[in-house]
Amino acid sequence: MIKAYAKSDVGKVREMNQDSFSVSEPLDDIQLYFLADGMGGYNGGEIASQLAIQTAKSYIQNNFREIPKDRDSIIQLLGSSMEYANMVVYEKSKENPELEGMGTTLEIALIYNNKVYIGHIGDSRIYRIRNEFMRKLTQDHSYVQKLVKDGTITKEEAEHHPQKNMLMKALGCNAFIEPDVMVKGFLKDDILVMCSDGLTNMVSQEDIFQSAKKSIERAPKELIDLANEKGGFDNITVVVIKNI
Repeated sequence: MIKAYAKSDVGKVREMNQDSFSVSEPLDDIQLYFLADGMGGYNGGEIASQLAIQTAKSYIQNNFREIPKDRDSIIQLLGSSMEYANMVVYEKSKENPELEGMGTTLEIALIYNNKVYIGHIGDSRIYRIRNEFMRKLTQDHSYVQKLVKDGTITKEEAEHHPQKNMLMKALGCNAFIEPDVMVKGFLKDDILVMCSDGLTNMVSQEDIFQSAKKSIERAPKELIDLANEKGGFDNITVVVIKNI
């Protein structure tokens, strides 16, 4: 049995919320969770994040029954759903000059047979809590993450780097994308936290861990309140999922 709680907030500074999310009902055939953090001029980010989720979701739902339920087929399905969503958002941005350059991050978690299949592009994140340890399952597709990987700057320096929000990859900005797709164990009592960078830029990993561990029901609101107390410079979205 999977339980999930989610909340999104505009934050203290932005005029509109360009984050979007979608959460499965407990009895759905496939447990599917989405989070997207849109960017782009007036309305662009909001349209990009909603469109990416709607498109990827219907693609997976329409094709899941047809595929063999082995690891490689599900991974391929997730990758294809993101490529298709990318094409739809990219085409949409070309139709209207006001939407030019819009794009979005996209996180997908498909839970099936005690495994979580993850699709990821951008700098929103997915963490997994198991016992007393929280691990980041996704790698930010950001310029700063690349500098850390190359050894140019430390993880601590990355926290306050001026180009922290510069993305190397996003969905909808180019005709083709290469998302990260992976599979991880999702066992009884494991918890997943999906969140936009409006949370992770404001709230420490330790606080995210403690809040989700304490109560999956209260964690989304508690973490959003904490991010807002610290400035709320961006939209904040949190999805917490537990294998009960």
